[in-house]
Amino acid sequence: MTFDFKHSLLSRLRVFSLLDGISYLILLGIAMPLKYLADQPLAVRIVGSLHGFFFLALCWYLLRCLLAKKLTFGWCVLVFVCALIPLAPFFLDRKLHEKEEKGELG
Repeated sequence: MTFDFKHSLLSRLRVFSLLDGISYLILLGIAMPLKYLADQPLAVRIVGSLHGFFFLALCWYLLRCLLAKKLTFGWCVLVFVCALIPLAPFFLDRKLHEKEEKGELG
């Protein structure tokens, strides 16, 4: 898995998609159980804030990719929907990477 940060909006989008996916899994799998089973709501506040930042960054890069015509509207909708489903960003990253390598995306 390689990322070209200097030149590729898609690489940055893929990074924020993965970070959003990881933070979502940590939020659901670790922070939420800590809040409700161990009465430690601080974990949700910290991880939830990080997850919110990564999600907003993902939305920002989605908009930038759409405006720069790096992704079609359909792909942007797919990336957004995958951000709402646990584990989906990891499968989506593979597809985005394959299409980027083939030159099918911007």
